[in-house]
Amino acid sequence: MNAEAKLTCCLTVGMDALSLWTTSFKSDNPSMISRGEFDAVATDRILELLATNDIRSTFLIPGHTALAYPELTKKIHGLGHEIAYHGWVHEDPREFDLAGQRRIFERGLEALDHVVGVHPRGHVSPAWNTSADTFALVEEFGFLYDGSRMATDFLPVYVRKGDRWPANEPYEFGQLTEVVGLPVAWPLDDVPLFEFVWGQLGGLTAPSVAEEIWTGDLDYARTHCPGGVFNLTIHPQSSGRGHRMLLLERFVEYVKQFDNVEFGCLGDYAERWKANNPIDVWRKANPALAGDGAITELPLGK
Repeated sequence: MNAEAKLTCCLTVGMDALSLWTTSFKSDNPSMISRGEFDAVATDRILELLATNDIRSTFLIPGHTALAYPELTKKIHGLGHEIAYHGWVHEDPREFDLAGQRRIFERGLEALDHVVGVHPRGHVSPAWNTSADTFALVEEFGFLYDGSRMATDFLPVYVRKGDRWPANEPYEFGQLTEVVGLPVAWPLDDVPLFEFVWGQLGGLTAPSVAEEIWTGDLDYARTHCPGGVFNLTIHPQSSGRGHRMLLLERFVEYVKQFDNVEFGCLGDYAERWKANNPIDVWRKANPALAGDGAITELPLGK
């Protein structure tokens, strides 16, 4: 990485809406499901914050959300923000076979195309859950980047497909693809910090705690990972509440004071990174992340 390159700060917005509660939390409780409707209220608050600070963001929109709130989805697109694929109904791909997963891709993409005429550059799996087949499908559907993996914190990778993990054998690294992997991490996601779900999430963290985590990671990244990406995932139904909106306002002002940090969306960053990091050059410099050099079996009799 160029030591003079800026860190890109991405305020990535997860528009899970109703699907978060019906699918990820498997709720049949109308009160609990209605928590997702707060996206219809709070997204305008997020959009106003972004507009005030001239920030272009990436919105992760399941097909289900696009159909439930088509005018809001059109507004996001019309304001120039990037829309990324985020499942059909925020499903866990591990619960489906290959054909089922392919159908989910098709339906999610069909919904986004129907509402805003977009085929997204980016794939971000719901709840960052992936199966052994996910990344082959990401490649098959022609995505530029994936934002579902945690192999790094602030530096991209090229994503592998076909990894396998036999129960009592060495790890099997798959094939490297041309898909750019942009890092994510649960400390940089507001749902586990803020949302309370009986027996599942403690949540209700004070904004000051999140602020300490987010500014601390930003400080490390801008100092030690020039040219990298700080990918903060927020959800209107979580961060759009008053005291948390004040946190977001403070965080944006904090970022703006540094000359070596700039705001951007995931897709634009991935395009620049890929142009500046040819896969063969990156592979040679990062053999462990590429999956090269691993020992796949032990000599017999040893």
